Amino acid sequence: MTIRSISTYLLILLSLTSSLALAEDMTLKMSTTTSTEASGLLDVLLPALEQDTGIKVKVIAKGTGAAIRDGIDGNVDLVFVHDPEREEAFVQAGYGTRRYAIMHNDFVIVGPENDPAGIKGMTNGAKALQQIAATGAEFISRGDDSGTHAKEQALWQASGVPLTGTEAPFVYPENSKGWYLSVGQGMGKTLTLADEKLAYTLTDRGTYIKYAYGRDIPIEISILCEGGDELANPYGVIPVHPDKHPHVRHERAEQMVQWLISARGQEIIAGYRLHDQQLFFPDALTR
Repeated sequence: MTIRSISTYLLILLSLTSSLALAEDMTLKMSTTTSTEASGLLDVLLPALEQDTGIKVKVIAKGTGAAIRDGIDGNVDLVFVHDPEREEAFVQAGYGTRRYAIMHNDFVIVGPENDPAGIKGMTNGAKALQQIAATGAEFISRGDDSGTHAKEQALWQASGVPLTGTEAPFVYPENSKGWYLSVGQGMGKTLTLADEKLAYTLTDRGTYIKYAYGRDIPIEISILCEGGDELANPYGVIPVHPDKHPHVRHERAEQMVQWLISARGQEIIAGYRLHDQQLFFPDALTR
C-alpha cells in the first residue's frame, strides 16, 4: 500500500468516524408512557422533529414511574410522562431541569355496553369506581405504576371504598378478589383485555380512540364516565439534569423541548386526529 493510499484510507476512516459521532450526538433517548406511544402520536411527531432539527429519538415506552426512574438513573436524556406530582418531585430532587407543559387530554372510564355498574353518563370518576365496587363488576387495573395507574389509585382513595395492600401505588379495594384484576401491563394490552372480558378500566382518551377507531379490529367497550375535573390528564417533558448525569445530551434535549413547545410542534399535536377526533390538546401553543 502506497503512502497516498494509506492517507486516503485514513481520511475515509476519519470521515466515517466523524459521521458516526455526529449521528450519535443527534440521537436522544427518551422514556415515555405506553399511552403516548400507543396513541400513535409519536409516529407523527418524531419524524417531523427529525425533519426540522435532525434530532432522532430512541423511544423507551413504559409506565410513568419506570420512565421517571430511567431519568433518575441517567439512562435517558429526557422523560415525557403524565403525572405532574411525580414530575415536580423529580425536578425538585435535582434530577430534571424543568417541567415543560406540552399537552393534555383526559382520562375516561370505559366498559361494556350493558354497564352492570350503572355508571353511564357519570362525570365523577371516584363515584363511578364506588359503584363498580358496590356491584362487584369486573375491573381491570394496569397495576404498573404508570401515570394512569397513579390516577386510578387517587380515584380509589377518593371513592370512600375501603382499601387494602401496602400503600400507593399498590393499594386496591378490600374483598375485591374475583372482580378486580391487576395485570401489570401497558394501556393497549389493558384495553384489549378489558374488551375481551367485557370489564371496566381506566384509560387515557387518546389510547382509547386509537384502539376503538384506529385499528382494523377495534375494541367494543365504550366510554361511560368522562368529563370531571379529576379526570384531567396533563403531559410534561423534562430534560434530565446534566449536574446529576454529565453524560446526557442536555443541549439536544433542550433543543427538542423548544421544538415541542414551538408553534410547529404544538400545531402537529393539535392536528393529530383519528376519525376526525382530536386526541391531544396543546398546552404551549401561545409561546
